Amino acid sequence: MKILILSTSPRTGSYTLRASTYLKSVLATELPGADITLLDFAGFDISPLGKGGFPSDPTTAFQSELLESWQSASLIIFCSPEYNWTASAETFILLERMGSRTYRDFFDNKVFAVAGVSSGRGGRQPALDISRVLSKIIGFLGTESVVSSKILEIHEVGQNLNEQAQSTGSTVFEDGMRNFVRYNLRLTRRWFHLPSSES
Repeated sequence: MKILILSTSPRTGSYTLRASTYLKSVLATELPGADITLLDFAGFDISPLGKGGFPSDPTTAFQSELLESWQSASLIIFCSPEYNWTASAETFILLERMGSRTYRDFFDNKVFAVAGVSSGRGGRQPALDISRVLSKIIGFLGTESVVSSKILEIHEVGQNLNEQAQSTGSTVFEDGMRNFVRYNLRLTRRWFHLPSSES
């Protein structure tokens, strides 16, 4: 199974990247042998509509990895910080540029899951907002994909993960991550009719 994690904070060394890195380690534990790509939006270089083409000419390394990894992935996980009570601007720029018939295939036969990240007790709103936009794009394009109903609120990242993206020992935090991963792996297997041992 190929999995893409989009860490959509533009900040270098962000809490979102830390949470995404931990999420990747949980996925690797739950599904040994899975092909997991983590794309850090610290390298984000996609211009808004009306401010340049997408992909750019020549295509950048970030854009190439994004398009190649997205197209081949079965499960795509958005992991967004909560900025001003919603997702990062980069998340919405990405969906704005890709939510068109040009990229119809990128929204067909996929499973999408969403997590929101906060240094405090937030995370719910960006996850809900991204899920809503993904659902609208899929409906508009007439493709057949699923947006998982199981979102993840990643709270108090600075307290629950150290700088090496390792858990500091909160069982509530660890169980929340593990439950999110297990649910969405089951959903992906079911969508693609894969046996439980499929990786």
